Amino acid sequence: MSAALAIEGLRVVYDGHHALKGVSLDVAQGESYGLVGESGSGKSTLLRAIAGLAPVTEGEVSVDGERVGPGRDKAFYRKVQMVFQDPYGSLHPRHTVDRLLLEPLAIHGFTDIEARILRALDEVGLGSGFRFRYSHQLSGGQRQRVAIARALILEPSILLLDEPTSALDASVQAEVLNLLEQVRSDRGLTFLMVSHDLAIVTHMCERLTVMQNGQEVERLSASDLAARTVTKDYTRNLLTASEGFVREGSA
Repeated sequence: MSAALAIEGLRVVYDGHHALKGVSLDVAQGESYGLVGESGSGKSTLLRAIAGLAPVTEGEVSVDGERVGPGRDKAFYRKVQMVFQDPYGSLHPRHTVDRLLLEPLAIHGFTDIEARILRALDEVGLGSGFRFRYSHQLSGGQRQRVAIARALILEPSILLLDEPTSALDASVQAEVLNLLEQVRSDRGLTFLMVSHDLAIVTHMCERLTVMQNGQEVERLSASDLAARTVTKDYTRNLLTASEGFVREGSA
């Protein structure tokens, strides 16, 4: 059975800077896969390259066994959606929640717009009362729920999650992570998730790749990471740096 998402030898070069240096990974259908590493390690660049938001210099991206071309067509975005780190910057400030959710439906030619918008708001724990609010009228957690609703409204099979809770306080982080786990379970979604927080990755993901300077350092299971069964000094240093920072409200 082919992987839901397969990356082979992906390279990204910006103005002579090698942001990704031949990264490869496979994510199974329904799996939650983590990418960890310090700032500048290439984690977010990898997600952006998959989504067509960063120029791929070399390598291949495949979804459900089919190679994705250099451009990303509507069919790709029906299958693959991305949730960004910053809920303050990813939503248009002059658009209501209704308009934000309507836009992808209109682009992709859906007709049952009313039902889909109401269902999307309900799925992320926001009632219809939020529908005609602007993003500045929402808390950070509510904005991120809208961003998740916008990603889910096209019924994709794969979500790319770029530090989806790092801009939120600890108690709200836990709520949003629990929401993401619930929608993955309900819909059988595949996640590729970037985080600098090893506790979040251990909690959310089955497997992970540790990255440094645009390349893979090692691959681990989440249980290996939790047990500190690692082979590389870089990963040990990440673990040491994360000790003492316990995520609150993660029940």
